[in-house]
Amino acid sequence: ACSMSVSTKENKSIVPLRGRLLLLSWSAGDIKDITVFQLCNSVSAQDVSHDTKRFRFGLPSSTHILGLPVRQHVHLSAKVHGRLVIRAYTPVSSDAGQGFVDLVVKVLLFIMCYKNTHRNYPDRGKMSQSLDAISIGDKIDFRGPNGLLVYTIIGKFAIQPDKKSEAKVRRNLMFFKCMCQITSMLQLIHSITAYPADDTKCSLIFANQTKDILLWEELENVLKNKPPQDWKYSSGFVNADMMKEHLPLASNDVLIVMCGPPPMTQHPCHPNLFTLGYKTENTFTY
Repeated sequence: ACSMSVSTKENKSIVPLRGRLLLLSWSAGDIKDITVFQLCNSVSAQDVSHDTKRFRFGLPSSTHILGLPVRQHVHLSAKVHGRLVIRAYTPVSSDAGQGFVDLVVKVLLFIMCYKNTHRNYPDRGKMSQSLDAISIGDKIDFRGPNGLLVYTIIGKFAIQPDKKSEAKVRRNLMFFKCMCQITSMLQLIHSITAYPADDTKCSLIFANQTKDILLWEELENVLKNKPPQDWKYSSGFVNADMMKEHLPLASNDVLIVMCGPPPMTQHPCHPNLFTLGYKTENTFTY
């Protein structure tokens, strides 16, 4: 048995968890046992937009790195009104930054005023509000790595339909992201552009309101360093014409990755992708 906890200066809540022990592997310092949860303390919280913050958590020492495989995510847990809430987050920091891990989180404070107004998403905002409420120095447990998509080596992506299936390898990636889901793609984009020898082709359709485009500055920096000659932005709802304009031709070497609410992935994305010739086995939805 194992547990996760959220600790504050006043108290510490321990919550038993069931399931396999797949945890972070610390690559420095004197922590050898990867079958125990690792406490990370809150270091800072920085505003990214009117409703989004960048949270920094300290690792056990200044020489530790997270050691998270690219395109994997971590789970955080908290007890909210007596109920266990677990959410997955993809760090926006990399192993180049020792001693810390950064998470960019949209704080859904409006849920406090309109509690359970959406029957399909009654628990939205509970974890983000918990993160927003912790003080500097408070501690929280991270669990991971988790995920069915891994950037294995330069130019190679392994994807599993489920945990028991054999991984399939793809070389070209197309991303559909909506709202605050850009963090998972930014992690991968940074890894690809960090190696000059990596010729992986990436396309990104990020659907959001202009004022709410998170990490805009970091995306702009990537484009400045590696801009396509005919780069241009698009506006409007995601549709078949937009996909046809920005996507590579459908093939078994192209993987389409989607992340966003069901109204986006199930309606504009999947039907239009199939119309353009993409097969189900070459798509992946978070």
